[in-house]
Amino acid sequence: MSVKIIHKKFKKVKVIRLKSNVGFAHAANTGIKASNSKLILLINSDVSPRKYFLNPALKYFKNDKTFSVGLEDQSHENKRVIPRGRGGAIYKRGFLIHFAAIPERGVTLWTSGGSSIFDKNKFLKLGGFDEIYKPFYWEDIDLGFRAWRSGYYCYFEPLSKVDHYHQLGAIVKSSSTFRIKSVSYKNQFLFVWKNIGDYYLITLHIVWLPYHLLRAFLNLDISFFNGFFLAILSIPNLLVTNDTNDFIISESEVLSKFKQ
Repeated sequence: MSVKIIHKKFKKVKVIRLKSNVGFAHAANTGIKASNSKLILLINSDVSPRKYFLNPALKYFKNDKTFSVGLEDQSHENKRVIPRGRGGAIYKRGFLIHFAAIPERGVTLWTSGGSSIFDKNKFLKLGGFDEIYKPFYWEDIDLGFRAWRSGYYCYFEPLSKVDHYHQLGAIVKSSSTFRIKSVSYKNQFLFVWKNIGDYYLITLHIVWLPYHLLRAFLNLDISFFNGFFLAILSIPNLLVTNDTNDFIISESEVLSKFKQ
């Protein structure tokens, strides 16, 4: 019904219909490739832009090194509104642990796939969102990490505000908690296996893996084992990922920028 309404009331809008739900990354990549614009705004179905939200973010693209700009999510959670949208990460016990950074203007490790503006040419140059992370989660963190390693910049602009209603999101409505946790664990493994080549960091991952497996066993965290198994099944796909060979910054140098 929604597609019919768009065709009727918004005739200039181009609608691309996929035959099946193959995950966020594929859907976003397909739409971006079909666009004729230099800049791409990604807005999820559970996100509502506020008036004049674009203007503060657009100025960043005057810098030819800008890869993306994240908008400030006014995140509606349990009857509270929490500003989000800026992210950092630390490499701890053999995994990348990402966290919400202080939502103030500045650089960010990644910008959300559900509320950000991207430079289309740079996006496509890096291969877009890696579909190995399907059906959801971690593809935007992976892309931001690769953008920084390529010498580009990701910014967060708090004056560009959108409202994010998590309970209306497709993932929450269509997936069980077990599935969401399993996919999250799977993609956390895949991020390390794909992006971390530093000998010291990958050694930490191997050394700490028995600890994580034992902890999951003691906590009866079946989703962790399921995620680990799914990640192992995805290893063949790591050989055909969309990485670029033009990285100019090491993974350790990028992580050092966002550990606090």
